[in-house]
Amino acid sequence: MFDKILICNRGEIAVRIINTCKRLGIRTVAVYSDADRRSLHRQLADEAVYIGGPHARESYLNTERIIAAALSTNCRAVHPGYGFLSENPKFAEAVESAGLKFIGPPADVIAAMGNKIASKELAIKAGVPVIPGRVTALGDVEEAISTAQSIGYPVLLKPAAGGGGKGMRIVHSPEEMEAALASSRQETQKAFGDSRVFIERYIERPRHVEIQVLADSHGNVVHLGERECSIQRRYQKIIEEAPSTAVSEDMRRSLGEAACELARKAGYVNAGTVEFVLDATGSFYFLEMNTRLQVEHPVTEKITGLDLVELQLRIAAGERLPFDQSGVVFNGWAMEARICAEDPARRFMPSTGMITRYAEPHGQCVRVDSGVTAGSWIGVYYDSMLAKVICHGKDREEACGNLIEALNGYHIEGVTTNIDFVNSVLCHPEYARGNLTTCFIDRHYDGCKTKTSPDPRNVEMAALAATLIYHVRTVAVRESLRPMVSRIGVRRENGGAHSYVARSGDDLFELSLQRAAGERQWTIDVGGRKYDVVTPEFEFYRRRFKLIIDGQAHRFRMRNEHSFIHVAFSGITRIFEVYMPKEWAVLKYMPAKTERPPENVLICPMPGLVVEVLAGKGDRVFRGQNLVILESMKMESGVASPTDGVIVEVRATAGQAVEAGDVLIRFKA
Repeated sequence: MFDKILICNRGEIAVRIINTCKRLGIRTVAVYSDADRRSLHRQLADEAVYIGGPHARESYLNTERIIAAALSTNCRAVHPGYGFLSENPKFAEAVESAGLKFIGPPADVIAAMGNKIASKELAIKAGVPVIPGRVTALGDVEEAISTAQSIGYPVLLKPAAGGGGKGMRIVHSPEEMEAALASSRQETQKAFGDSRVFIERYIERPRHVEIQVLADSHGNVVHLGERECSIQRRYQKIIEEAPSTAVSEDMRRSLGEAACELARKAGYVNAGTVEFVLDATGSFYFLEMNTRLQVEHPVTEKITGLDLVELQLRIAAGERLPFDQSGVVFNGWAMEARICAEDPARRFMPSTGMITRYAEPHGQCVRVDSGVTAGSWIGVYYDSMLAKVICHGKDREEACGNLIEALNGYHIEGVTTNIDFVNSVLCHPEYARGNLTTCFIDRHYDGCKTKTSPDPRNVEMAALAATLIYHVRTVAVRESLRPMVSRIGVRRENGGAHSYVARSGDDLFELSLQRAAGERQWTIDVGGRKYDVVTPEFEFYRRRFKLIIDGQAHRFRMRNEHSFIHVAFSGITRIFEVYMPKEWAVLKYMPAKTERPPENVLICPMPGLVVEVLAGKGDRVFRGQNLVILESMKMESGVASPTDGVIVEVRATAGQAVEAGDVLIRFKA
């Protein structure tokens, strides 16, 4: 086994690798850029080496500096994690040429499986079903249209050299082909330095299922079952689980055998993932192979009890797999939620800033893989993922319930995250039924808002929590004004019910709070439905707390702003105003607020770099038309016009660094 390795990555995956190495007694060397001088992975590693500027090309993609760091610190191997150089065959070859061990498959295997065309040809040779389409790269538009007509619309244009959704275009008719092919090639060239595009039939409403494989250098190959990864936005996964509700024992056996046969045919060594799509009939087709550790590997670890990073290290050190296929045992169900610094209400645009408050959920069935803590700075240079929350249960319902409660208790302030959006997906009735496809979010959500009404009990419990903390805080203030009274704790107010009206938007809730037998026991009526509630020892301005409601624990995240109480609970985010009945009798006749008309400017929604300005002075533009392309956190986003109008001033230029709130364009008043 290695005595010291270098981890050429950052964030949560670097921390996750460090944790396994500490358990195994392996010393670790981290690398860091200017942007990561205060990063968690740098602090946790045994040693750390500075490798360059904040842009990835200056640091985490700089092969020479990474290898020099490994050699100067006497490392014996390099772990690439995922992303950055993890699937770069030239980097793997350079590591081996320097006398170091690359913890991953051989360079020629990475090259073959990283090429979508070559990997598809190899899958065909291995007898693995592939999606109907053209295996070789497309030529001109006429050839693309002819091929599409032969396999049937809709079709999918895909880059040959990479994945992650970049360059992919769905084409429904010949009329769409020319523009789609041009934009696909342009984005593919920019993302991967390779403009080759191939074409295949587009499987409508597919499920995305993948198989984890392990292969050692002695010819042994096993699979560790499947992961369901259908919940995606912009082709990026946000929720994963294992096993899949769509996979029977027979299908699992077939998928596993196909994945292992492909790995054998490719000469694969180390951990890898073979991805498949399932159509509505249950047929499966090869999609691609990821020649690295996957982001979602913890759900497999939870149901198998294995440490995949440890197995990667042992395989790279030349050891045999310690078990065969019959030794793989599955236990229960696991789910993972990716926590990203992004704003779902603003089309999932990246969010930057310093994390000012940070508290992770805990529990026997809860695992958090995180790369941040309070004080971490989230900038524009790297991926938006901050952490992953993984929960286990004896079955799917229990695992999902554990994950919902864990997210209820996950508290991050300073940057906007997708915690509550992910939680709303987990609470969606179709998700609970296991009716998943890669179109789930597009089908069931309008932006970040679900098209289905939330569970009324969850909304009532959110109103209950807001009103309860308002009541206890108000009583505490009254008690604090009484002279010569003990200030320790909260005095128990006189008996009798306390009535309130809670308003959230157009929803009104009439509540009655009554002390029960114990000091912390309550009976609370919400619109005629009674709840038995046990409270914690109250701290009146705490940001999260747990209530026992009808015998079940529920966690809430709350924030008070004057008379407004923000509540996040089970995917519901509400702002409540709480009034006594007499106050409400007066306030309900107050005139409603009117919205301010938008200004005639295009405001920058996030920090980033201007990639392109798509309109100029004097142009007539329309609401929703993209006018500026911004790059932030490895993602390009269009900034759309807020109005119909004529541009009178353009303040943004390509290559310019901009901040959230900057004026990019002005329109004629």
